[in-house]
Amino acid sequence: MSNTGTGTGTGTGRRSAEELEALALRAGRDLEEASPQEVLRWAAGTFGRRLCVTSSMEDAVVAHLASTALPGIDVVFLDTGYHFPETIGTRDAVAAVMPVNVVTLTPRRTVAEQDAEHGPRLHDRDPDLCCALRKVEPLERGLAAYDAWATGLRRDESPTRAGTPVVGWDPKRRKVKVAPIARWTQDDVDAYVAEHGVLLNPLLWDGYSSVGCAPCTRRTADGEDARAGRWAGTGKTECGLHT
Repeated sequence: MSNTGTGTGTGTGRRSAEELEALALRAGRDLEEASPQEVLRWAAGTFGRRLCVTSSMEDAVVAHLASTALPGIDVVFLDTGYHFPETIGTRDAVAAVMPVNVVTLTPRRTVAEQDAEHGPRLHDRDPDLCCALRKVEPLERGLAAYDAWATGLRRDESPTRAGTPVVGWDPKRRKVKVAPIARWTQDDVDAYVAEHGVLLNPLLWDGYSSVGCAPCTRRTADGEDARAGRWAGTGKTECGLHT
């Protein structure tokens, strides 16, 4: 199943931001030792269709896990206009073969319109602004229909993610943020992929240990941090979606 635009997000009744925050903090404590499947079953039972998954289409691990808890769940993908063809292909494959509803979000401006307003190759000159325009703003707009979103963040990915709670509160968006595989290692991910035949972005077999927008992503060398190929040489480590 595939859809373009914002997801339906219909399901359980609306809760206030204060109720959601208290719920998130309590669940973060209670579910710290829970399996990803248990975390997602809790999230599905708590939020119903007001829960979505966000995916960069580096892999479909969290989408696969979530589909077992809530078949037909919205999987939100940000089409920045700068993705590798392999990433778009992974999105299309996920939509075709998994019991999920892929929701594609796009920035307010095309790449050409952005170039006309800010000059070409903004990603080289001001990557923070480029990410804000092409990732952060579309996501905030797209998440309006939901009370909670699930991500594939893991604590072992980088120092900035080491404190990721399994369930936490996103104060900027005033939503519950679920990271069901936060405690997993890469070995855990690899084992799950092998056991369930989960779709992976083919770039992961071509030297890319982390996949983002094509202009800002390079292959990584043996021994480098998994995210060393993202915004290499700029000092930037996060796009702003998770900070």
